[in-house]
Amino acid sequence: MSSPMRSLVTLDGRVCTATPDELRSLAAQKPDGGNYWLDIQDPDESDYALLLDGYRFHALTVEDVRVQNQRPKLDSFPGYAFAVLFTADAQGERLSFQEHHLYLTGGRCLITVHRGSSRALDDLRQRLAEDPGMGRGDQRFMDYLVINALVESLFPILDDLDEHIDVLEDGIVQRSQPSTLASVTAIKHSVSDLRRILSAQRDVFQRLLTHSLDHSGDELSLYWRDVYEHLVRQYEQVDSLRDLLTGTIDLYMAAISNRLNATMKQLTVIASLFLPLTFLTGFFGMNFGYLVSHISAPPTFALGIGLMALSTALQILVFRRQGWI
Repeated sequence: MSSPMRSLVTLDGRVCTATPDELRSLAAQKPDGGNYWLDIQDPDESDYALLLDGYRFHALTVEDVRVQNQRPKLDSFPGYAFAVLFTADAQGERLSFQEHHLYLTGGRCLITVHRGSSRALDDLRQRLAEDPGMGRGDQRFMDYLVINALVESLFPILDDLDEHIDVLEDGIVQRSQPSTLASVTAIKHSVSDLRRILSAQRDVFQRLLTHSLDHSGDELSLYWRDVYEHLVRQYEQVDSLRDLLTGTIDLYMAAISNRLNATMKQLTVIASLFLPLTFLTGFFGMNFGYLVSHISAPPTFALGIGLMALSTALQILVFRRQGWI
């Protein structure tokens, strides 16, 4: 397991690392622990103890952080809310999902916990370090920035999936392969998982918006509603991707059927060309006395060859006029 990383971001944009002891001292300064955003990556036992004893969060929430494998949800506790949100990352044609656990303390401080590096949060910390005024010195706006970064990180993933599906469709039209169907099936499974997560996440954020976050004035409420609209758009885009994948599978089956029909048509044309040839060779090859005595001359041989060539040419002409070849 990777070593824990604890990033402390203050409202004026300063980013630094901190030890559990330093965080305990910071939390003990005030009952609310001050105003900042604390991000804990790959927590260990000291971090769990910090959440339990330093910040006095409920043991059930710490157990969720420890066990992982949760679903998007929102639990309300006295003085804070505990939320679980997900981001996704593309690994080939599969999506890997990352849990983010958030402690929202009503505008006093924000604590996020996750395993593994979070690209969305890393990028946000870098932007805050480059632009200290980005957080506006407002803890609630900092909460918005963090949650908005997690939500918006899904848009590039959805766009990449859309482009990849277009590439697969083009490949199916040009030359369908069994590996293409395997790719489409893998993406469809990932999209189904993402749709299930976004459905729950949209409901969670609606509760966040209604019960926990939408109490800081009209201006910030507009930002929260915009994030909720992002989730609605993502859910609709996932539905669209699922329809595209279903259409792609139908296109693959149609392409396979067309290839089979073309192959059968070619075999039928070849077999049809040999039908008169088989008849002529069979007829003139019979051992009747009359045929044996009259087919021995060279002109008769030439006539037989000519009839076979003429029948083949006539068939090819008819097939071309019918559009079969």
